[in-house]
Amino acid sequence: MKHGFVKVAAASPELRIADPAFNAKKIIETIKAQAKEGTEILVFPELSLCGYTSGDLILNKTLTDGCLSALSKIAEASKEIKMLVFVGLPVVFENKTYNCAAAVVNGRVAGIVPKTNLPTYGEFYEERYFSAAPERGVMPVRLAGGVFAPFSRELLFRDGAHPEATVACEICEDLWAAEAPSSKHTEAGATIIVNLSASNETVGKREYRKTLLAAQSGKCACAYVYADAGMSESTSDLVFAGNHFVYENGVALAEARPFSGEVCEAEIDVDFLVNERRRMNTFVPVPQTGSPVQNAYTVCPCSFIGDGDLTLREVSPTPFVPREEGELTARAEEILSMQANALARRLQFTGAKTAVIGVSGGLDSALALLVAVRAFDLLKKDRKDILGYSMPGFGTTEGTKNNSALLMQALGVTSKTVPIANSVQEHFLDIGHDSDRLDTVYENAQARYRTMILMDVANATQGLVIGTGDLSELALGWCTYNGDHMSMYAVNCSVPKTLVKHLVKAEANRLGRKTKSVLDKILETEISPELLPPDANGEIAQKTEDVIGKYEINDFYLYGLLRRGDSPAKALCLAERAFKNQYPREQLKDTLVNFYKRFFSQQFKRNCAPDGVKVGSVCLSPRGDWRMPSDASAALWIEEIEKL
Repeated sequence: MKHGFVKVAAASPELRIADPAFNAKKIIETIKAQAKEGTEILVFPELSLCGYTSGDLILNKTLTDGCLSALSKIAEASKEIKMLVFVGLPVVFENKTYNCAAAVVNGRVAGIVPKTNLPTYGEFYEERYFSAAPERGVMPVRLAGGVFAPFSRELLFRDGAHPEATVACEICEDLWAAEAPSSKHTEAGATIIVNLSASNETVGKREYRKTLLAAQSGKCACAYVYADAGMSESTSDLVFAGNHFVYENGVALAEARPFSGEVCEAEIDVDFLVNERRRMNTFVPVPQTGSPVQNAYTVCPCSFIGDGDLTLREVSPTPFVPREEGELTARAEEILSMQANALARRLQFTGAKTAVIGVSGGLDSALALLVAVRAFDLLKKDRKDILGYSMPGFGTTEGTKNNSALLMQALGVTSKTVPIANSVQEHFLDIGHDSDRLDTVYENAQARYRTMILMDVANATQGLVIGTGDLSELALGWCTYNGDHMSMYAVNCSVPKTLVKHLVKAEANRLGRKTKSVLDKILETEISPELLPPDANGEIAQKTEDVIGKYEINDFYLYGLLRRGDSPAKALCLAERAFKNQYPREQLKDTLVNFYKRFFSQQFKRNCAPDGVKVGSVCLSPRGDWRMPSDASAALWIEEIEKL
């Protein structure tokens, strides 16, 4: 298991109805082919050894014995292969026939899981052939050759070297039932659920199936591998499409096209699932030994996890930003609406008459201004009561100064300009600072002076200072303590820099005309606090990403740490996959070291951050999502990176 990933697959090879020997041959061929691909868990459909559509032949001893014989051949073929395989077959136990899944691993049948819920409605009539899984505990069932295997609906298949990789099984209708067995399986410790299914195709059923899979994997914080019967099933009355899916915590990782015969493959992140369960205290923890649930389950130890490289997992370089343009537009509208409504509520509650914003001509202040405009429109307040302040200092360029003025004009807010250079120079004289020293004092004095202006204006106009800083800046501490770090309400505090760009772009497209023109210019502007003097050509010389690293890399690491619980080694591995040839490994590694150093050392700024609206799953509010002492050490994390 590399960095907690397990490779899984679902397949429905060619079969012949009531021909277990032929079907076993095709299953073995698929097992061998998937072994070459590094698959560690492979799932075949319901009754895959005889065909779901075998009808009354299922009650015939010749067929059931033939299935057991075929199962023994599959077990024999698995001796030299490190893989956990699930195949479906009818099993006779105590004079009753059960619809079962057999778990094959390490050359043996590790367990037999009977189906719990038998559909007998519409096109299904399983109670004609099968009995529902018995409620009593594990029992030995005799297989071909006098071999015995545990028989129970409450079996867990656990890799001894990687106990977090614990697999449980349910069969087709079990997923559709109000009380799906997988709910209890995950309560007992399963992180991966497999489902052997024979769900025929009807109009609209595929989407409903996906809804069920997303909901169940999300509710249970598990991975879900769903293998559906394929086109070789009898079409006397039904048609099967081979709908295979892999879901992880509510998200689809992979799916096979219907009627394609494709094998569905994915790499699931078991470490993430374990982290998610630790994070969510409403998820029922793995019961302690001796509890009723734990006692009901039998753990079948096996070995199926390898150490292959990550090959299939698609890793987005921008995890905060949706990939599809349509989804991105909808997400932008949703977030802007949340920001605006939250601000409107705060303005309404406080009775604020104005909103005061420092408008620099950069991305963050543009987004905050756009949100304020939406909030005022919601409250049917005059936009002129939005007081936008341009406060040019030592590093302000003509480009950003003009953009700030044009944006305020286009949005119809009140525009004010207060140059700060002379006042800051006076301040330097007061504290005895040499203005030729372009140090932290030189930079931060400007940021704090601007904040003082905004706060005083808010007091004078009975308003609120609207914060412009974003999540990425807060994570890295790229803000001046008690300067731009402070406000009376922070609308961008949970919006990362990579997402800020897309929100501004989406709003530019929505508003159009003059507003779009100036926002497009802002989007093209180099990210900078503009606290140091421009270059000889009057252009921005102080470039933020030259100091802290590329924001898209930092945002990638931030998401991995806070949302998925990634270790530094895992973060670097995934970054290499996400950014491919875009950045060299050394740059990714250096940025990771810098990220951890800054993230740990700058907690003191987050511990006293102002109120602000949470819009996504990652947030650093000290009152809500992230609590960490300001003097916590990053040594352990840095040491892991340096060993890579």
